[in-house]
Amino acid sequence: MKKYFVFVVCFLVIENLFAQKSVTIPAYTAYAVPAENDEDDLFSKNDSSLIWNDVHQKVEFYFYANSPGYFNINILAKNKIGNNIILIEVDNKKFSVTIPQSNSYQLCKGPKIFNNEPRFYRITLTAKNISKKILTNILSLQLVSDDGNFQFNKKLRRNAASVHLRYPISDSNKVTQFYNEITVPKGFDPIHTYYMACGFARGYFGIQVNSEHERRVIFSVWDAGNEAVDRSKVADSNKVQLMAKGEDVIAEGFGNEGTGGHSHWVYPWNTDSTYKFLVNAIPDSITHTTIYSGYIYLPEFQKWKLIASFKAPRDGKYLNRLYSFSENFSGVNGQLMRKAYFGNQWIQTSNGKWIELTDVQFTGDATAKAFDRIDIAAGVENNNFFLLNGGFDNNVKIGKLGEQFSRLANKQRPVIDVTKNIDSVIELKKEIAEIYKSVADKKIDTSGSVNGVYYQILKEGNGENVLVNDTVTVYYRGSLLSDGSIFDQTKDEKPATFSLSRVIKGWQIGLSKCKVGGKIRLIIPSALAYSIRTRSAAIPPNSILVFDIEVLKVKHT
Repeated sequence: MKKYFVFVVCFLVIENLFAQKSVTIPAYTAYAVPAENDEDDLFSKNDSSLIWNDVHQKVEFYFYANSPGYFNINILAKNKIGNNIILIEVDNKKFSVTIPQSNSYQLCKGPKIFNNEPRFYRITLTAKNISKKILTNILSLQLVSDDGNFQFNKKLRRNAASVHLRYPISDSNKVTQFYNEITVPKGFDPIHTYYMACGFARGYFGIQVNSEHERRVIFSVWDAGNEAVDRSKVADSNKVQLMAKGEDVIAEGFGNEGTGGHSHWVYPWNTDSTYKFLVNAIPDSITHTTIYSGYIYLPEFQKWKLIASFKAPRDGKYLNRLYSFSENFSGVNGQLMRKAYFGNQWIQTSNGKWIELTDVQFTGDATAKAFDRIDIAAGVENNNFFLLNGGFDNNVKIGKLGEQFSRLANKQRPVIDVTKNIDSVIELKKEIAEIYKSVADKKIDTSGSVNGVYYQILKEGNGENVLVNDTVTVYYRGSLLSDGSIFDQTKDEKPATFSLSRVIKGWQIGLSKCKVGGKIRLIIPSALAYSIRTRSAAIPPNSILVFDIEVLKVKHT
């Protein structure tokens, strides 16, 4: 009995040693080449099988073989009419597989492949004699090996994993501006990609490839509250408010990934060109709101453009949780590689100090964290950080989430002058028309204009004229032409004294029409005030300012 027992055990052990494992890669993880227009065009709603009836399309499967050794590639498929021959291509070698006529799925045996090292594989299926009238369904790819040690996407989501750069900053820094630069190299810009430069706790800002014919700049800010899908369910008190937008920018609400205010500008940005991004934050601790503004620098015009400004409720905070990312937002081409360089990152604090950011941490979305997609990478090249997602490329070292990178400080602090922006001429025409309408509607009156500033003498002075370099002592009140709201004024009957050289151009120009002892009203277009800048919580970009000023005395310099 003992010998018999030992014999059985040995037999079972030997049998187990030679047992092979089958790994199923669902067809819903595959890609059509050329890509389908919509994922619903490719996969069955009944069993998520791949419906292949286009002789001009190829089908691609991807996986990572972790161990050396042989493995077989089989196909679980069916077709209703006739036999179809499919070519399986692996490493430039092609093998024929026949799919028999059947109303149920059949396991169709394919080639045996030797893997000599851990690596990505692309399995390409090509129709050899498939007819447009013959429908072939593929349910899965079957990999048979000794250990079954393969990594592949197990989810319906075929998008490449989103990858991020997190910029660690001290909590003591009151950050008012975040500056970053993006360069997308040629050939790494497939459609359905968003390269985000300036992300923060309440929003994000970057460039996107929407289609073969359209590219965009996108700036969005999230609402307060917890609604994730339907913005109509968000209370008005929780909704962000559009304060201003650039010419031809479309601004609207969004949902389904949180809710908020969205703005985009259709702009044909180019690969191998560097684009500069700036997000500005003006917090108001009294109202618990923050105005966030997004600006992009256009290299071909060498000017900045305002995309939009949004006021965020239940906030009142400075910029925090800064990051960048690369995202593939449609799964139809999730196998393609995306890559972008991020460089020369800076922040500005509330005291005006600029600080260069030279350290990042590499992170990813749920797809990356679950190891559903491991074709991701980050690092430093030519003193720029880079992010890479998609591609299943064996020449790319697989990135490790949580890894930290540093670049050298280049000490190229950004020089930002938005007074002459790309929309300044168009904006000035609009504002002059608005001023004329206000005059026609008898909301304001003017005595004339001087170098673009409109004025009305409210009281003639009897002293000397104000000169542009004078130090003046005045009473004043500033309001917006749009709604008459007061944003600043002297208080408690106490006049203000300051040098005209330190104030906006509109004051320097307009006060030349006033004498000491006089009162004047200045109507100042934004180009001679704060232009597209968000000056304070009370002054949105592109604001026409109205100042009532009484000149008490001047001091010539």
